[in-house]
Amino acid sequence: MKVIQEQDFVNSIADAFQYISYFHPPDYIRALEEAWHREDGSAAKDAIAQILTNSRMCAEGRRPICQDTGIAVVFLKIGMDVRWETELSIQEMVDAGVRQAYLDPENKLRASIVLEPTGNRKNSGDNTPAIVHYEMVKGDKLEVICAAKGGGSENKARMAMLNPSDSIVDWVLRTMPTLGAGWCPPGILGIGVGGTPEKAMLMAKEVLMKPVNIQSLKAKAAKSLPLTNLEKLRLELYHKVNALGIGAQGLGGVTTVLDVKVAEYPTHAASLPVALIPNCAATRHIHFHLDGTGPAQLEPPRVGDWPQVTWTPDTEAAKRVDLNSLTREEVASWRAGQVLLLNGRLLTGRDAAHRRIEQMLERGEKLPVDFTNRVIYYVGPVDPVGDEVVGPAGPTTGTRMDKFTHTMLECTGLVAMVGKAERGAMTIESIRKNRSAYLIAVGGAAYLVSKAIRSARVIAFEDLGMEAIHEFEVCDMPVTVAVDSKGTNVHESGPREWKKRIGQIPVSII
Repeated sequence: MKVIQEQDFVNSIADAFQYISYFHPPDYIRALEEAWHREDGSAAKDAIAQILTNSRMCAEGRRPICQDTGIAVVFLKIGMDVRWETELSIQEMVDAGVRQAYLDPENKLRASIVLEPTGNRKNSGDNTPAIVHYEMVKGDKLEVICAAKGGGSENKARMAMLNPSDSIVDWVLRTMPTLGAGWCPPGILGIGVGGTPEKAMLMAKEVLMKPVNIQSLKAKAAKSLPLTNLEKLRLELYHKVNALGIGAQGLGGVTTVLDVKVAEYPTHAASLPVALIPNCAATRHIHFHLDGTGPAQLEPPRVGDWPQVTWTPDTEAAKRVDLNSLTREEVASWRAGQVLLLNGRLLTGRDAAHRRIEQMLERGEKLPVDFTNRVIYYVGPVDPVGDEVVGPAGPTTGTRMDKFTHTMLECTGLVAMVGKAERGAMTIESIRKNRSAYLIAVGGAAYLVSKAIRSARVIAFEDLGMEAIHEFEVCDMPVTVAVDSKGTNVHESGPREWKKRIGQIPVSII
C-alpha cells in the first residue's frame, strides 16, 4: 500500500500550477509552429508570431503566458489501494496547493475566482477554491492532471441535447461561428459525446488534456490505413472547422483549430448529448503521478525546443499614434485592418469598472477620470514582480463590455477601445455613430504586450483590485483596427474572405 503524504501532494499541486503558468505543452508549440508556417493570412500569421514569441519569453522569464492565469482544474485518478497521511480533505489539500502557487512572490498569479457568484462576487484573493474531479481506479498510485482554464475560452463552452439521428458535425459547424474569437484561436476543441449532459461536458474538458496528435492522424489517413469512427470524426471536424476561415484571433486564416479531441460514452437510446469546450492559445496543463516516494519532479522543457520565431513591431508598415494628443478626427481616419502602434497614456477598465461608471452616471455623480479623447484598454493585469512596472497584461474579451459601450461613447468623451474578439451589432452601430474605433491586441501574448508598458498606476476604483482603472504609459503597443469609424468590421470581413479562399485550397494542405 502506497502512502501519499499531505505536503508532497500540496507541493506537487503548487509546483504544477506555477509550471503551467509559464510553460506551454511542447506538443502545442510544435503544432502552433506548423500552423505559422502554413498560414497565408498576414494578420493571422502576425498574431501567431506574437503568441510564439510570447511563449518563449514566458519560458525564459518564468512569467505567465496570459494575464488570465485561469481557474484551477484538477483531475484525480486515485488508486483504491492508496492511503493518505493527512488530516485535510482532498479538496482542502488541492486548495492549499493552489493558494501556494497563486501567491508565490516570485511569480504571483492573478486571482480571478469570485465567491458568491449570485451575490457580491467578492474575489477570494488566492484563486481558490479549485474545481476537483475524482475517479477511483485500481492500483496503488495517484494520477494527477492540473489545468488552468481562462475565462475567455470557458465562456465559449456549449452543450446540446441532439436527437440520435442528428449530425454532430453539422452542430459543431453551426456552433463554431457563434463563439466569435473570445476563446483566442488557434486552439484545441474538446468534444464529449454521450452519457448524460454533465458527463458529456466533463469528457469534453478532460479530453483537452490529451496530446496534440492530429498530424499523425492525417498521415495515417494519407496512407489509407484503417481509422476508427472517432478518428474519422476528428479528422472531418478538423478540416471542416478550419475551412470556416475564422483563423487566429478571428482575423481570418487557414488555421482555427490545431486539433480536435473527441471522447464518447454510452448513452440513452433517446439521447445524443454533445458538449464542446475550446482550449485557447494559453493552453496550460500537466500530467504527473505520485507513488508515495515524494513530490512530483516536473522537468522543464528546453528553451531550444521553441521555434526561432521572433515578433517585433513593424515600424514601417504600422502607423504610430500619439495618445496624448489624439483627436476624434484622427480616430475617424483609421481603417479596419490597419496596424497601429500606440504611444502615450492609455486608460484601463473591465466589467466591474464599467459597471461602476454606469452607476455613477445614473446618479449624476462626477467621474473620477476624464475620458475625453482617451482610449481605454480592457485588461486586468497580473501584479508586477521585481523591477516590472506591470505583470503580463493581455486583452480581455471586448464583447463583455458591449452593454456599457453606448453609454461610454455617448456620455464620457471616450474615442476608442482596445480589447480582443468581436463586438456586437449594436455596439458597432454605436461606434459608427460616434466616429470612434475598436482596436484589438493579441490574446495569448500578455507578457509580450506588457513589455510595451513603461509605467502603470492606479487612478480610480483601487478596491476593485486587478479590475481597477489604471493609467499605462505605453511605447509602440501593437494593435489592429477591428472596427473603424465607418463600422467596417474585420471579424466579419476576414473570416468571410478566408472561407472563400480556403474553398480553393486542397484539404490536405490545411
